[in-house]
Amino acid sequence: MTLRAFSLAVLLALVASTPNLAQQTAAPRQPDVIFVPTPPDVVDAMLKLAKVTPTDVVYDLGSGDGRIVIAAAKTYGARGVGIDIDPERVREATANARANGVADKVTFRTEDFFTADISPATVVTLYLSGPVNSRLKGKLMNELKPGTRIVSHAFDLGDWKPQQRMTVSGRPIYSWTIPTVPPHR
Repeated sequence: MTLRAFSLAVLLALVASTPNLAQQTAAPRQPDVIFVPTPPDVVDAMLKLAKVTPTDVVYDLGSGDGRIVIAAAKTYGARGVGIDIDPERVREATANARANGVADKVTFRTEDFFTADISPATVVTLYLSGPVNSRLKGKLMNELKPGTRIVSHAFDLGDWKPQQRMTVSGRPIYSWTIPTVPPHR
């Protein structure tokens, strides 16, 4: 009986100290959009439209190869965070940051941007899709501080009308600022 009790105790300790097997084997969620790089002239226009400065923290949701936060760091001296669900894109972006000499100013995280903490951002950039942007609207409104600027390449935020819209090389770019009082959702 003592051996049986000891064996059960060891087994319970082993189970309790092992991470949840379902978490270990669950496949990561698939990306919401395919990776399509933002052209350099559009990157430049997005950052100008957002009025990025050295005091900004630029978050790029679905950051791909990291070009937007890398440009924000190189051109404007801003800090940046790229969030992408694809670990391969995060590895590529991290290597690009090193190659561009801004690895001390930018970081890339393998995360789901729907659940990631984006509250430190002063600028958020997007190149996702209309439906994904619409799903993100509530998160942006709830988590970002008033005054935070949002710039999106190609897709708006549904019924939240942009404050500015411009076209660069035939591509629309939209911008919004988080208001003190949220607009009607």
